[in-house]
Amino acid sequence: MLYTICIALILIASVLVILAVLVQNPKSGMAANFGASNQVMGVRETTHFLEKFTWAMAIAIVVLSLVATLAMDSTKVAESNSEIAKDAKALQERVLETEAPAAMPQAEIPAAESTTEAPAETPAAQPSK
Repeated sequence: MLYTICIALILIASVLVILAVLVQNPKSGMAANFGASNQVMGVRETTHFLEKFTWAMAIAIVVLSLVATLAMDSTKVAESNSEIAKDAKALQERVLETEAPAAMPQAEIPAAESTTEAPAETPAAQPSK
């Protein structure tokens, strides 16, 4: 139950961080034209609030992640680990089977016949006029 609550709170905090980053005043670029949020409060207060809010949500996500890890059901974790171990062993066996060197077909290379014929003569290059 605690695990599910932590995951839900992590998702909410993540969405809030996304929104906080999107609302922040960009320094320059095309998004600077769409920054109407600075007119509600002063520029300084909004920036200060958004920075503190972003840091608070980041810390909340880290803490909730640690709590969720500690709140996991140990029997489900053990079952998951055994399933992972089975899958890993099956994968290793499959890799070892495919890595077995296949017998390379050996082709016989015909022996070079010794020819006593003289090689064909190339015509001498004629000087250009």
